[in-house]
Amino acid sequence: MDTMGRHVIAELWKCNIDKLNDMAFIERTFVDAALEAGAEVREVAFHKFAPQGVSGVVIISESHLTIHSFPEHGYASIDVYTCGDRIDPNVAADFIANALGAGRSEVVEVPRGIGPIEVMQKSGEGSYSSTSS
Repeated sequence: MDTMGRHVIAELWKCNIDKLNDMAFIERTFVDAALEAGAEVREVAFHKFAPQGVSGVVIISESHLTIHSFPEHGYASIDVYTCGDRIDPNVAADFIANALGAGRSEVVEVPRGIGPIEVMQKSGEGSYSSTSS
C-alpha cells in the first residue's frame, strides 16, 4: 500500500433540487453508497436546515462519507475518504452523484498519508503557482 487512504472530493452541480432537500433520501443514499463500495457502516448523523439544505456524515470502519447540500443552487459538496486499499471511494462517489441526478460533477482524488503535498494556489489573472507544504 503506497498511501494510508484515498479522499475523493466531488462538486455536484445541476442536482435534483427535491432530492437535495430530502434528508431521509440523502441519508439512505449515503448508507447505500457506503455498502455498494463494500464499506462497513458504523454511525449515521444527518441534519436538515431551515429553510433548506442537508448536512451529514456516514462513519464507516474505513473512514467517512459527508455531504453539504445547497438545493437553492442545485449543488452538493461531497467527500468520501477511505483508509487502506480495499475500498474504492470512487464507487461510493459515483453512486451518490447518480442518485442525486447530478448533471455535472467535478471530482478530485487526493492520496492521503504519503507525505508533503503540492498545493496549487491561484495567483493573478487566473494562473496557478505551486508551493510545497
